[in-house]
Amino acid sequence: MKANRADHTVKIMCEVLKLSRTGYYKWLKRGESDRERRDHQLIDHILRIHRETRGIYGAPRIHTELKTNGIKVGKKRVARLMREVGICGVTRRKKWRTTIRDPKVRPAPDLVEREFRAAEADQLWVADITEIP
Repeated sequence: MKANRADHTVKIMCEVLKLSRTGYYKWLKRGESDRERRDHQLIDHILRIHRETRGIYGAPRIHTELKTNGIKVGKKRVARLMREVGICGVTRRKKWRTTIRDPKVRPAPDLVEREFRAAEADQLWVADITEIP
């Protein structure tokens, strides 16, 4: 609502969103919740661990590191906070490449001419041989 205050009145926005104006103004004056405060502390710990490990650790390892340091937090919360601050771990998996097409070679003929429905049973057999892990 803060972003749209220049275009619309608070009264109209509250009516559309079915909120009370007093509730909106109380929300504006209210400070951070305990959870938000705790999230900021966790983000500081996560960023410190991420820096110390030269950006290699992802959410599972950072979660384990926090647990080792006596900080109780869930893996999904660590992953969410890492996404929010835009950090991620390094994967050592090789990039997957299914096919490297040779432009000089003629592609296989399309024997079914993109028509994958048969009029009767056992007239057309097709299969998918995609090799993606």
